[in-house]
Amino acid sequence: MVRRLEKENRQKELSHLLADNPFTTDEQLAKKFGVSVQTIRLDRTEMGIPELRERTKQVARQVYDKVRSMLNHEFVGELLELKLEDYAVSMMEVGPEMVAEKSQVCNGDYIFSQANTLAIALINADVVLTGSARLRFRRPVYLKEKIVSRAVLARKKSNKYLIKVVSKVGAEEVFVGKFVVVAR
Repeated sequence: MVRRLEKENRQKELSHLLADNPFTTDEQLAKKFGVSVQTIRLDRTEMGIPELRERTKQVARQVYDKVRSMLNHEFVGELLELKLEDYAVSMMEVGPEMVAEKSQVCNGDYIFSQANTLAIALINADVVLTGSARLRFRRPVYLKEKIVSRAVLARKKSNKYLIKVVSKVGAEEVFVGKFVVVAR
């Protein structure tokens, strides 16, 4: 059973949770605290904490400035976290232009492009090219699903990097890619 906290304690804990993970939704917070979504929204408003979309934009603005290998508008998805030559995280919501009309399944090109641009952004160089990629699509991704991809630098040898990208919808793995990228 979820315990209810007094307003002051709930707001303090809410502030800490959102500082640790700014991408937590109001619905997830309401469930955690055992209160209504409206109560969470009122708490956030009182504390001056913006809604999820604005929090995501704030984090993204800080992260994009670190990327050397591409311009912001070239990126597929929204870059959420980046520690150059270590790891990177992005999110992409599947829109109507990305899916087959009949099946509502996302075209694999978008899923690949999200992973590929994430792998390239991870490298701290002005020119980064994809040398090769080994891909596994685990399940179809549908309209309005959110894909969160995480790229991790597995190995570096001279100017070649092996990067593993895992993409998930919720906790379910939908794509895995191993990219060899070359920096010039």
